[in-house]
Amino acid sequence: MKRKAVFCLLTALLVLGTFSFAFAQKKKSSKDLPPTYRTWLEAEVVYIITPKEKEVFLQLETDREREIFIEAFWKQRDPDILTPENEFRVEHYKRVAYANQFLGREGPGAGWRSDMGRFYIILGQPQQIERYENLTEIYPVVIWFYDGMAKYNIPNSFYIMFWKKSGTGEFELYSPVRDGPASLLIHYKGDAANYTQAYNELMNVEPNIADVSLSFLPEEAGRILSPSIASEILITNKIPSMPRESVKDAYAEKLLAYKDVVEVDYTANYIDNDYFDAVLHEKSGIAFVHYLIEPAKLTFIQAGDRFRANLEVNGKATDLAGNTIYQFDRTIPIDFSREQVESVRPKLFSFQDLFPLIEGRYKLNILLKNTMSKEFTSLERDITVPPVSALGFSRLVLANKVIPNSAYRGQNKPFLIGDTQLVPSPRNDFSTQDKLYAYFQLHGLNQDLRDSGVLEFTISKEDQKITSTTKPLADVPDKANIMEEISLAGLTSAYYRIRVSLLDRSQKEVLFEQADFVISHLPVLPRPWVLSLPLPPSADPVFANILGNQFLNGKDRDRAKRLLAEAYRRNPAVSQYALDYCRILIEDKEYQRLKEVAGPFLQTEQQYDFLVYLGQASQALGELAEAISRYKEYLAHFGANISVLNSVGDCYYQLGNWEEARIAWQRSLEISPTQEDLKKKLESLKEKK
Repeated sequence: MKRKAVFCLLTALLVLGTFSFAFAQKKKSSKDLPPTYRTWLEAEVVYIITPKEKEVFLQLETDREREIFIEAFWKQRDPDILTPENEFRVEHYKRVAYANQFLGREGPGAGWRSDMGRFYIILGQPQQIERYENLTEIYPVVIWFYDGMAKYNIPNSFYIMFWKKSGTGEFELYSPVRDGPASLLIHYKGDAANYTQAYNELMNVEPNIADVSLSFLPEEAGRILSPSIASEILITNKIPSMPRESVKDAYAEKLLAYKDVVEVDYTANYIDNDYFDAVLHEKSGIAFVHYLIEPAKLTFIQAGDRFRANLEVNGKATDLAGNTIYQFDRTIPIDFSREQVESVRPKLFSFQDLFPLIEGRYKLNILLKNTMSKEFTSLERDITVPPVSALGFSRLVLANKVIPNSAYRGQNKPFLIGDTQLVPSPRNDFSTQDKLYAYFQLHGLNQDLRDSGVLEFTISKEDQKITSTTKPLADVPDKANIMEEISLAGLTSAYYRIRVSLLDRSQKEVLFEQADFVISHLPVLPRPWVLSLPLPPSADPVFANILGNQFLNGKDRDRAKRLLAEAYRRNPAVSQYALDYCRILIEDKEYQRLKEVAGPFLQTEQQYDFLVYLGQASQALGELAEAISRYKEYLAHFGANISVLNSVGDCYYQLGNWEEARIAWQRSLEISPTQEDLKKKLESLKEKK
């Protein structure tokens, strides 16, 4: 939702003030690295590492982390992961070795440092090499010619020329713009800026050098009379950036961010992804975060005639103060036959999920791991769950398909609205045959807007309005859930933006929401196979329990207690609901109520989870013998616990059993000798007889 400029600015400032990437730490220098890793960074990969990769590498603390990074670095560049050898890495080190052995030998440094070495490492072996080192009127020149390079997003054919300034030293890169043809002539007496005169003199001596002196691009040869700007861009920008352009270096940030979270086996195996999320309110008023992640690949491990993957999802929502408000885990095993795996192999994979979340602003982290292949991907987003009473739009969900009368209606399922299943793509991509379904929620409307407000749907291309339609809000039956079907007929393949505006009775824009989308030239786009697990209906007490714990983590105890009590009341046989309710009852000193809630579980397998709470309640009520019994049952099952041992000692002390109190406290001190207050208690027992 977009409202006032001041609101947007405030939002931006708050986000910037409270959020920082894991890699935004104090910058370190390569001089701080151990020699082996400094050499790797400064000499071996200096021309192919991206700035982001270098920044991350410099922040790693241990050699183990650096080795994992280097493994991931080469994996990202492996042209064929199915072969045992990384062909890119092998070729790269061959180039480095060649540069050090044969290039830049006239200079003081290693071959990789020379201009020839730099371009050789980046571009590889030239198709042709022409040497002009004994001409009496031209300084020594070497010309390299490359062909078939368009696949690297640079000109298909071009020359690179090196020369010895003043005739001595090592070969340096020649620039048509910075050096110019006159600089190549030993005895040139004319104006260096007179390119035509210098070019003609070169042409009389060696036509091949003359042509390349003005341009490295064959198509410009003989057609220009001044140094080629395109050639300058080629050697100063396009070629140096070529080895970095094709690398998706987001893995480096993820490796740094998750190196202490995911196991070592995973850290070098980050998989890129596309994702989308939207906060949508269900009709009960509960806000759900709907999200989808489409990893670049999903690897299946073959075991006999079965193909398996095992997904582990770890989600966390933290508030702006860094407090964890909600954390969840999911495990989804996938076991396919050969026929099943072949049917999905050519398709993208989309994992879709949702979870409830209380009002607030959060940093959302979703970690998706495939435990079979030891690969992972992640989603990081700043999200806001607004109060449903506040005027606002939800995020636009652009679906390329809708499925009415879903078999899952009545349940909570990602992007299921009532009985209609939305099918969005994280790329908002549409074919020429698709329809666009724009779904959004509008909440907090006053009566005037309900009666006289107007929705305006505008599609634009490069800030030029293409289409615009309006719909009075009075004609919208469900103002909380709005879906507009938009035909894409007549729109050509291009990038577009859809803007949905709410206008008041004077046609003034009150607020708006917008999203970018793309129409492909293809009549049909490949769509993913989807894996999602529906959740129970919103009336299920599981949601009261989840939201109650979220409020408790957010320090809103009143709402927490109400919801935790509600979850327990609606299904008192679920031990987790009872346990979470006991957690707040003990804090509120409602000891008798706690015993009523926890007591029935003493005859179940979950009894041990309640023993400490029951012991604390009995102790507070003066039922010391019962408290001791509960504490000792806990210790017998779980082993020594400092807090429980101290409570046992306190109970015995109150009963006047000094010896048992001493035994319990002494055992506690053996585990943690720094408890000064407990030492004083023990000392006081010496006076007891």
